[in-house]
Amino acid sequence: MKNYIFGNKYCSILITPICMKYLSLTILILIVSCAKKNESENLKTTVKTLKAETPIKLTDKSVKFLWREDAYDKELKDTVNSIFINKEYSKNISEPEKAALGFVASFIGSECDWDGEPNAKYDNLSCKINTALNIGYQCSEEHLNFLRKWFKNDKKQLERLKDCSAVPFTASVQNTFDYINVVTKGDTIKITFKANGVNMRTENSWSYKEEDTFVFKKDNLVLVKSKESEIESHSFKSED
Repeated sequence: MKNYIFGNKYCSILITPICMKYLSLTILILIVSCAKKNESENLKTTVKTLKAETPIKLTDKSVKFLWREDAYDKELKDTVNSIFINKEYSKNISEPEKAALGFVASFIGSECDWDGEPNAKYDNLSCKINTALNIGYQCSEEHLNFLRKWFKNDKKQLERLKDCSAVPFTASVQNTFDYINVVTKGDTIKITFKANGVNMRTENSWSYKEEDTFVFKKDNLVLVKSKESEIESHSFKSED
């Protein structure tokens, strides 16, 4: 005669009422466990499907994304002019708007500094805009792959991304932002900014304004228009 164990009860092949009780309970637990597992897996699949199928819809808005103002620096113990970013907007920003801003920031610095020592690939440069948008280090694969995905149908801009600028704020030649404004209307995203640059070697500086217009098309962006003002140059050479 064979014997079986159900729970902590030792039973023979002759199924007694008490064995039947534990056998039924064990089967019920297994059925409930499998049902919950299947329900959980079905829910995950449904959520993924909804995320994949839900189209992105832009909301009309006009936002000041980046600006400069004087602020006291505890380390320097002095007032310095620094970049500030609209954190509330950055938290709820749409992916197309994030891509448009990330693209513009690929060629101009936003108080960028190395995260520790520069690595062998020079792809650990932390910039304020990239950090706010959570798109990775400047010109890193994470940063560029995100933009390549969004500009996949804009060959001209994909080519431009090869010139991504990884320049720290300590460089003798660099560009940075004065302000960035974002206006979204319908399927159009317009980025307006002012940038300035400096060349410490030649003791020259410059500034210009630019307006870039992007069109959102289902799952990609196209830069349809770029308007740049004349560059204003200045010299700050010291007179002997």
